[in-house]
Amino acid sequence: MFRHAHTGDTEAREPLLDDQPEEEESDEGEVIFDRMGPSGKSDTGVFTKKRLTYEEAVEKTGFGLFHGLLLVVCGWANASDAVEILCVSFLLPTARCDLELSSLDMGLLTASIFLGMMVGGYIWGYLADQKGRRRILVVSLTVNGLFGGLASLAPWFWLFLLMRLISGVGVGGSIPVIFSYFSEFLPCRRRGAMISGLATFWMAGNILAAGLAWLVIPRVSAQFSLGYMKFQSWRLFVVLCSIPSFSSAIIFKTLMPESPKFLMEAGEEKEAIRVFHKMFKLNMFGKGKDFPEFRLCMNNKKREEPRENKTQNACGKGLSCILKYGFTPIRQIFKGSLKSRSIVLFIIFYCISFGYYGLWMWFPELFKRLEDGGSPCSNMSRLYTVHNQSCYPVNTAVYMEGFFIAVSNLPGNIFTILLMDCIGGKILLSGSLLLSSMSVFLIYTVKTKLQSLIMSCVFGGVSVITWNSLDVVGTELYPTHLRSTALGFFTGVGRVAAIMGNVAFGELVDTNCAVPILLVSILLLFGGLVALVLPQTKQTELT
Repeated sequence: MFRHAHTGDTEAREPLLDDQPEEEESDEGEVIFDRMGPSGKSDTGVFTKKRLTYEEAVEKTGFGLFHGLLLVVCGWANASDAVEILCVSFLLPTARCDLELSSLDMGLLTASIFLGMMVGGYIWGYLADQKGRRRILVVSLTVNGLFGGLASLAPWFWLFLLMRLISGVGVGGSIPVIFSYFSEFLPCRRRGAMISGLATFWMAGNILAAGLAWLVIPRVSAQFSLGYMKFQSWRLFVVLCSIPSFSSAIIFKTLMPESPKFLMEAGEEKEAIRVFHKMFKLNMFGKGKDFPEFRLCMNNKKREEPRENKTQNACGKGLSCILKYGFTPIRQIFKGSLKSRSIVLFIIFYCISFGYYGLWMWFPELFKRLEDGGSPCSNMSRLYTVHNQSCYPVNTAVYMEGFFIAVSNLPGNIFTILLMDCIGGKILLSGSLLLSSMSVFLIYTVKTKLQSLIMSCVFGGVSVITWNSLDVVGTELYPTHLRSTALGFFTGVGRVAAIMGNVAFGELVDTNCAVPILLVSILLLFGGLVALVLPQTKQTELT
């Protein structure tokens, strides 16, 4: 299945790596291990460079400045995805009047980005396993930012919906690929905490989106006329939300190298060593240490063109052939030892995505409807239509409450960073799902707006532990040549669930909101029990 990366893209991969001297060409790249004595000499008495596995090479580069910069860059990309996804939920209370949206229309609008993510998740994930992580990140982040910004100019609901859909295709690529890319620079003993740290930036994006909404949308003075269209403050908010994705694409294009693990799998030993050299140089900055000379243990099996690709090449480039063999990686993650874990992850991604996105995207609207007091479902007996309400002046309390819920993720993020490598992702995943189920049930039973806000904050703080644990466990359960594909596929499964959750809320929120809320609680409970079947992956080496 694995295709060699094109060597013609070398220049695009190494903007950080232009100071490393060229390595000598060798025909020994296929050798797995050299027989060497204690002095570093081979059996023939000729000195040879020691060969290191991927994990050994990562350990040799140390841990320090490079990984700190990597965390910030990848974290900003992760935050940009959060901003783009969550911005819709914050603009609904005002955009519903300007675009004349019913509750069902709002459900479709929040679901549209997830439909795009479902498509993009698999396509970009598959391409990242074939063409490289970095290249796909640049393209997907650009698509996200471009169409997310263009949505601000859409005068009609259907056009706004289309722009959000295409933007979702970009988001669907960057989310799974960013975690594969990030994990492949990390030593195994630090991987759990660092991936949890990367996941923390989702909270940062959530806070940024809520803060921007609180700052920009209520400012009616920011409105102006743009030809035939009135450019309201919420449209300016949409433009600002597209900036993080654009800036992330530029950073990856100009500064970041390709994953060394991917380069080794693609048979590009020289390029992988250059990346390791730059990692060592930054991590050992100011310590006066010299880069150790070594070769890499290349895997013969990964460098051979798989039988599926040969068959596909013989088949040709027709659409039927592409569709037939394009799903080969999915069949592989549901075979052999990967089958049981893939089924479990399928269930968990569905449960948490239906619950989290179905409920989270509707929090601002639910809090808007709580202004008269009571529980989230106490005021749903009367239908909320465009004609029986006013969106102006904007109620700033809605955005203040959304900001507090976003900040409530902080304790959960700190918890996972400190304990992920000690407890392991499996236990944290199962426990957080069970606690999330309980908190959602209590959201339904509380009687006041303050109680609803408190329980919503509890849900935010606990559910983020689930997502952080999934990011770690999902990364460590699959080999390199399937990792991005698997994460992309399960991300797609989650998007189907998110679509169903948002449509369910949009359809039932005006008539019987107890049904989707209690359904979320049940699904989270089921997901928590199923998670106990997963294998423990604490501090395991990447394969």
